[in-house]
Amino acid sequence: MTHDHTITHDRSWGDLRVAVILPCRNEAIAIGGVVQSFQAALPSARIYVIDNASTDDTASIAADAGAEVRYEPRPGKGNAVRRAFADIDADVYIMADGDGTYDAARSREMVDQLVRDSLDMIVGVRVHDEGAAYRPGHVLGNRMFNFLFRTFFFEPYTDILSGYRVLSRRFVKSFPLAAAGFEIELEMAAHAALIRAPSAEVKTAYAARPPGGESKLRTLKDGTMILRRMFRFLRLHKPRLVYGVIGAIGMASVAALGVPIVLEYLQTGLVPRFPTLIVASALMVVVVQLLVAGIILDAQAQYFAETKRLAYLRIPAVSPSSFKEDRA
Repeated sequence: MTHDHTITHDRSWGDLRVAVILPCRNEAIAIGGVVQSFQAALPSARIYVIDNASTDDTASIAADAGAEVRYEPRPGKGNAVRRAFADIDADVYIMADGDGTYDAARSREMVDQLVRDSLDMIVGVRVHDEGAAYRPGHVLGNRMFNFLFRTFFFEPYTDILSGYRVLSRRFVKSFPLAAAGFEIELEMAAHAALIRAPSAEVKTAYAARPPGGESKLRTLKDGTMILRRMFRFLRLHKPRLVYGVIGAIGMASVAALGVPIVLEYLQTGLVPRFPTLIVASALMVVVVQLLVAGIILDAQAQYFAETKRLAYLRIPAVSPSSFKEDRA
């Protein structure tokens, strides 16, 4: 069930098309208020609720609140967002959760900044005062993932797992989203890093879910999936680093096994531990192969990164001329 309504444009944005994407699964308690809060903050935007195999009244409540409802039968936030990014055409996309935890009032300021500064992504960094809003396990996991991402991708993000983002059309339409679940935010950060997309962070309030709401994020299971996805990105996009580290560990093992044998041979002319020498030699061959594979895969990764950037550059950017300073 969908509602068709005429889009009116804020004078400050000219003809800029703004779409709010709200992936939802069983969010009947909160979704009506979330839709209304984004309508109040962004009167000219179209609000899309992506019903992700809900078994409650999420879709009907969202439609009654004025949202356009789309359906994605495969469970998983990544599946819902991928469907939305493929099917919905806009100049600016706002992605948020349908559970009422994000501050919709900040969205207008975030869109203004994206357009004015010609950015491709703004991440809403979660700031919370309530312990119930952000469980200790989630806080610890988020800090760990931020540290790993900054270390390996050299991007200064402080909340890469935030689900509150404002994105340009060129970012969305050049984004080869593959994640099915909560790894989607990590994929977005990695894509921005690979294509060197200009981005920024904005602090925004993060509230507890309304009474009766239940988080879909499973700390251990989803955290493990995110960690696996991060190392997969490293293997695919930074193979020289991955294979170099593995090769260094292998070389240290070869040295630990082989150096004593070589020293003993130089002193006595004898090789008393042939099995150890054979293992060290075989390991040395494997290490060399890993280093060569890392060099070859690194060249391939550079080619794919450049191809992605070229695809990104073929899509016109949102022009700052669309933004008018007067808000009369």
